[in-house]
Amino acid sequence: MGFAIAFWILAIVSVGSALAIVLLRNVFRAALFMVLCFVAIAGVFVTLNADFLAAVQILIYAGAIGILLIFGIMLTRNSERGSPSGRLRLPALVAAGLLLALFVYIALNTVWPLSSQPPLEQTTAPIADLLFNRYVLPFEVASVLLLAAIIGAIALVRER
Repeated sequence: MGFAIAFWILAIVSVGSALAIVLLRNVFRAALFMVLCFVAIAGVFVTLNADFLAAVQILIYAGAIGILLIFGIMLTRNSERGSPSGRLRLPALVAAGLLLALFVYIALNTVWPLSSQPPLEQTTAPIADLLFNRYVLPFEVASVLLLAAIIGAIALVRER
């Protein structure tokens, strides 16, 4: 019962923060709400016994991508105003409404199998063993690539 309550609280927090991301005019605050949304989604993963996905959500999305966006916003001039042009507001609203209708239709017409038993074994240890023993080189190449992207972004936005 406690997991169900926590799931719904985290779901409401994630949907509310996602709405704040879209509706706020201040880009920095929207980025902070994006990090909150990522953390709430990680909490939803914890309530669903998906421990590896929760760890990845915190490390990669809330940690790396959230901080990268916040640094990008802080290094950009005049970012506090948001987008001054509202030309695409109506087409974006129509596209979002159609996408929402499609998602609701799919969710209501799909048979969702449910399991009453949580997984018997944790998934984090075997995946971490594969990631850090068998796939060390691709993991390190990806980290160097991300570092190069961050350095490139800083070089592009710095004042000359």
